Amino acid sequence: MSGPAPVQRTALQLYRDCLRLVKHIAPGKSPKGLALRAMVNSEFGKNKHEKDEAKIEIMKAGAIRALSNYLLYESGAKDNKLGKAMNNYNEASRKEIDSETKDLKNGDKKA
Repeated sequence: MSGPAPVQRTALQLYRDCLRLVKHIAPGKSPKGLALRAMVNSEFGKNKHEKDEAKIEIMKAGAIRALSNYLLYESGAKDNKLGKAMNNYNEASRKEIDSETKDLKNGDKKA
């Protein structure tokens, strides 16, 4: 397997997209905005010397996923039908995780 498919956006474009999103979420110099900008700078800064193309593609895909998740979240907040569907999915996922966690704990007690 050759690794993930290349992401069409460059790291610099993704960095700028993330900063634009921060500006949209928390405009100005609010504490929330400063914290989010610091987090974006930190995450991109600690990986700026990465040379492995496969790792870079994985990190770029993660950044795109984060941006997409936020946009979906915002859409769900504005669209009642989508919001209900997202809440139902989240609730079902939580119940499944709780069930699996309980099974694991019970399995540990039996062993």
